[in-house]
Amino acid sequence: MGKFVFLVIFSCMLFSIANAYHIIGGELFYRTVGFNPMNGSFRYVITLKLYRDGDFVCGSRQGCLDYFENPVPINIFNSAGTRVTPAKILNIQYTRPLRDTLKNPCLAPQTIYLEVAFYISDTIELAPIAGGYYISYQRCCRGEALTNIYNSEREGSTFYTVIPGTGSRPGNNSAYFGIDEAPVICAGLPFRYNYSATDPDGDSLTYELCSALAGGNTRNNESVSPPPYTTTVSYIPPYHGGAPMGGNPAMAIDNNGLITGVPDRPGKFVVSVCVTEYDRVTKQALGTHHKDLLITVYNCVTRITASTPSLLNNCSDTLGFSVPITNNSVAGFTSTFRWTFSDGTDTVTTTRDVFFHQFPDTGVYNVKLVVNPGLPCTDSTTGRINNYPGLRAGFTVNGLCRENPVYFDDTSSYRYGRIISRKWDFGVPNTKLDTSLQQRPVYKFPKGEVYTVRLTLQTNRGCAAEVTQNLRLYEVNPFAGNDTILARGEAMQFQASGGDTYAWWPPTGLSDANKRDPLLNWNNEINYVLRVSNQQGCVGYDSINVKYYTGPEFYIPNAFTPNGDGTNDYFRFIPVGIKEYHFFRIFNRWGELMHSSLDFRRGWDGYFKGRPAAIDTYLWILEGVDLNGRKLFKKGTVTLLR
Repeated sequence: MGKFVFLVIFSCMLFSIANAYHIIGGELFYRTVGFNPMNGSFRYVITLKLYRDGDFVCGSRQGCLDYFENPVPINIFNSAGTRVTPAKILNIQYTRPLRDTLKNPCLAPQTIYLEVAFYISDTIELAPIAGGYYISYQRCCRGEALTNIYNSEREGSTFYTVIPGTGSRPGNNSAYFGIDEAPVICAGLPFRYNYSATDPDGDSLTYELCSALAGGNTRNNESVSPPPYTTTVSYIPPYHGGAPMGGNPAMAIDNNGLITGVPDRPGKFVVSVCVTEYDRVTKQALGTHHKDLLITVYNCVTRITASTPSLLNNCSDTLGFSVPITNNSVAGFTSTFRWTFSDGTDTVTTTRDVFFHQFPDTGVYNVKLVVNPGLPCTDSTTGRINNYPGLRAGFTVNGLCRENPVYFDDTSSYRYGRIISRKWDFGVPNTKLDTSLQQRPVYKFPKGEVYTVRLTLQTNRGCAAEVTQNLRLYEVNPFAGNDTILARGEAMQFQASGGDTYAWWPPTGLSDANKRDPLLNWNNEINYVLRVSNQQGCVGYDSINVKYYTGPEFYIPNAFTPNGDGTNDYFRFIPVGIKEYHFFRIFNRWGELMHSSLDFRRGWDGYFKGRPAAIDTYLWILEGVDLNGRKLFKKGTVTLLR
């Protein structure tokens, strides 16, 4: 028992956390399914129906639900307001969609989508008592921005039913609203809504529009409020329970449960209907049952507008003389469309889907479209069709390598006309120079990658076509190495890169002229040319110069002229047979450090702190390790001239 109570309490806590903005109506009813002579109790089955807006989504709303909760609690009270049992838990047995679309040729096809969930209890036994029982379900909240209720996002709902007591008919079956519909209702137009109820016992039923009940006393949470249930929602004047939608004539319900009226404004309205059942023999009232529903009134005013392209060029290479006709009209759900073609044929369609019209030959044809012919809400338009098919766009490409020009050939053709202009776009980003107007252009691309090449055509019949191809260009990036100075007798391992196959020329002094990394053993200055290729046949070249000096040694000049003429502008050392550098520092005559670097290829540019150094003699020191592991230290002076 302890576990059961904990489950019920925990479930109720869950139900009170979130706001059920999606719940837009409901009803609660019962049926008697038997009698237990052992304890004198009647057996009942309780049904709760809840409705939700099928299109509503919470989005970023906090504490919001956009689905049916399952399960939900109901509570049973006696007529004095005392709860007689723990909360009963109801589970969804099934759900059903409710859809309707406005089917009017003169009005836009508004569509409504609701869902209804049926929660059905297990059999519940209740002994007959004086005053009977109240069974209720209460929940917050009804929804946002309802037209006829203040603060509707904080206004809850109460759905209840009454089982008659010993002074009446405790074995009664309550009336219920068995017709579930979701009609589209338009402002300014008459409507008829069947809101009739069913009574399994055949009791007499009367109907009235009544006030919707709020969700308990707090109105802002799920609550367990005892009867009597008299707290109604806060209607916005001039609306009230008996006139929840206004209109002219105002909403009314007859003795058969048929609601009629002409609403005068669009919006969302809470409508509640009460049905009272009377015993046909005793004329005694057995109870009043009510149902809430949120009714949406749409602005259905529509300006019927015929629309089809004013000019249609049929250039297709595959459809022949069959032309696709598009319908862009603004029309009603059941509108009809009459097409009159100047080839002497008429066509009537009932949808705005594309259809095909077969013309007898090439030529210029006129078409007239009439929406809703013969109705007051009609409109028409005309268009022209240039039916000259047979335009085929295409081109070929010859070339795979970035190093070579790529040859393009426009292979397009036009069966019933002439191609009068073409434009190529070779797809090179950040340039406007990658275009051509020639039929067979030649273009050299800047680098190897994938380019989207586009060819656009214009014809003398007004037709245009465009075709694209993705062009994959490959490339090699040959690198033989940096020019090098070696000590006589010093060997060197080449480290080429940039392709798949390599060839060196001349092969003099190389261990293998067809390897990427041959070993060089030579003693005289030599220049090598490297040929690199890849699997796609792309070829590239690079070269490297190798000089030989006596060494290991540092070669250092004694003067330089940093005047920007491109000759002797840098003071640098030339290493021969040196494998490691420790420092290269230059000082002025007062011992101030002017330059420090190990980049022998660049050296000192004669500047100090961003300004030209003075014409003077400077001291330098240099240290490194040669190829034999011997430390070399040098010092000297250099004269800066300008």
